Amino acid sequence: MNWVNAIVQGILLGGLYALFACGLSILFGVIRVVNLAHGDFAVLAAYLALLVVTTTHLPALATIVIVAPLFALLGYAGQRLIIQKSLDVSPLTTLLVSFGLSVVIQNALLVFASADSHSFDVGHLISASLRITPEVSIAYVSLIIFGTAVALLIGLQLFLSRTAMGRQIRAAADDQEAASIAGIDTHHVFAIAAALAFASVALAGLALGTYSSFDPSAGPPRLVFAFEAVIIGGLGSLWGTLLGGIVLGVAQTIGAQIDPSGGVLAGHLVFLAVLAFRPQGLIRARLAT
Repeated sequence: MNWVNAIVQGILLGGLYALFACGLSILFGVIRVVNLAHGDFAVLAAYLALLVVTTTHLPALATIVIVAPLFALLGYAGQRLIIQKSLDVSPLTTLLVSFGLSVVIQNALLVFASADSHSFDVGHLISASLRITPEVSIAYVSLIIFGTAVALLIGLQLFLSRTAMGRQIRAAADDQEAASIAGIDTHHVFAIAAALAFASVALAGLALGTYSSFDPSAGPPRLVFAFEAVIIGGLGSLWGTLLGGIVLGVAQTIGAQIDPSGGVLAGHLVFLAVLAFRPQGLIRARLAT
């Protein structure tokens, strides 16, 4: 039964990885940008939520109504003022710029927030769980994070397939030149996509602080897991991020079941296997069906 519990916990862990991977998938699928500062922005969102909690005394989960809109504005402005200008130079420039942003964010957090680790106080939720059998239980925090990931993906799917802006985003992602000829302001459309990606990063940061602790150096490891989830699921595929996160999470929990120190290694091995045998990912890349 311990194996069943490991699989269940891995599936739930996949929800956290999907939250981290969603923003990467949007940015790559629409703008063809790989954001190396993605994990650091999630950590920055967690610190911003912590600041909101300490100054307003709002519950940690309620801070998302402040942090997500702020990060959406940050994503829009960042696309128009930084990402687009670096794209106009070359795609390689965006990698260098995002790497520089990663370094700046980490060092700024070290200066202004210290190297201490933090986590969110969510009361009894932190220890409450739903017991299925004597050996299998589901933590409410993990269940909420997984449900948030599914709800986010459903919302993005509906937005991209049912709204005029969503259709413009898909058109610009398919062919930027043709979209421009058709009268679509691709720079504005790309900025809206970046706003969505950064809002999802804010959700990931809040989930990180709820699920575990965070510190200024927590970004790069989460970036690696997000990359692996995106590539396993399929670059540019929204639902692929959830599938990739679940596969990665289950691999890690089963690996930890075999050897307590082998969980992360097992996830990396699965990632390498997908690269070797199905480099396009498990789901065909597309923004919406």
